[in-house]
Amino acid sequence: MSDHAPAQLPGFARNAVNLASAGLGAKALFATDEFFAPLERMLADQPAVFIEDKYDDNGKWMDGWESRRKRVLGHDFAVVRLAAAGRIDGFDVDTSHFTGNYPPAARIEACNVAGDPDDATVWTEVLATSPLGPSAHHYLASQSSEIFTHVRLHIYPDGGVARLRVYGQPFLDRSKVGSGEIELSASLNGGRIIGFSDAHYGSYHRLLAPGRGLNMGDGWETSRRRVPGNEWIVIALGARGVISSAIVDTAYYKGNFPDSCSIQAADMSEFGTDAGDALITASMFWPDLIAQQKLKADHVHDLSAHLSDIGPVTHVRLNIFPDGGISRLKLSGRLA
Repeated sequence: MSDHAPAQLPGFARNAVNLASAGLGAKALFATDEFFAPLERMLADQPAVFIEDKYDDNGKWMDGWESRRKRVLGHDFAVVRLAAAGRIDGFDVDTSHFTGNYPPAARIEACNVAGDPDDATVWTEVLATSPLGPSAHHYLASQSSEIFTHVRLHIYPDGGVARLRVYGQPFLDRSKVGSGEIELSASLNGGRIIGFSDAHYGSYHRLLAPGRGLNMGDGWETSRRRVPGNEWIVIALGARGVISSAIVDTAYYKGNFPDSCSIQAADMSEFGTDAGDALITASMFWPDLIAQQKLKADHVHDLSAHLSDIGPVTHVRLNIFPDGGISRLKLSGRLA
């Protein structure tokens, strides 16, 4: 895919939605201790950074959640409300930049509750106690395929975690959607990116996030293309549906917006959910959902009037000519 999503990552880390993304709405609810660094930093979407000479009143500033050195029995833990209820496929317990202060082990539980958990909540172990190392990503598969709303991260006995990613598939309650329209491409409804030609700048996963971009780094942006052709990104919709509305937003892309774009789409239900490479190859030949359209700088483009009737689809390919940045793609329609 690109340096942002290397092929050696497990499938859940490449193609699933990070349900613990602060940018999608995940919330830090509780930590037994956050003396050195607050829990909310652990949910940030950007990779953790290390600032050598940065200190605060409590000591070295660290980009993540860090508890103090424990001098009594027990261990620290934290509770996170996921951005959406969903099936959890796996985790990245990232200890980047924590070298002499990382936890030697972690365990994760999850629950499904209507509000937030309390003392009566029943928790399910989704990751058994697993060893952690210094300054590293730890990709660990979930032990349960149930639907959950919250996770509880236990660290043994104390220390710092730079980022917690909870990869999975948001639960789409079809009974609540009914015959109404839904944003089929939205991350919170299960839309996910399965491949792209280039994603040198920005945060490509934010292409499917709610709202408009916050700045020029909050979207999908390619490097400057120096060879013939064009850039593209392939998206699996949250559900099979008939698209009736299409928005392409170039917010904050002014000197680097694409000249034009097109959207191809197809019903690829027969390929299953894990046929990433096969789908990407097939996408070159999908029919046009929207033929090539000119784009403007820093502008919301409503391309709904240009939609072709190609029936229900499960995947789309956004082509940009020749390169540049797109802040958001929003494709809405009815479930099929």
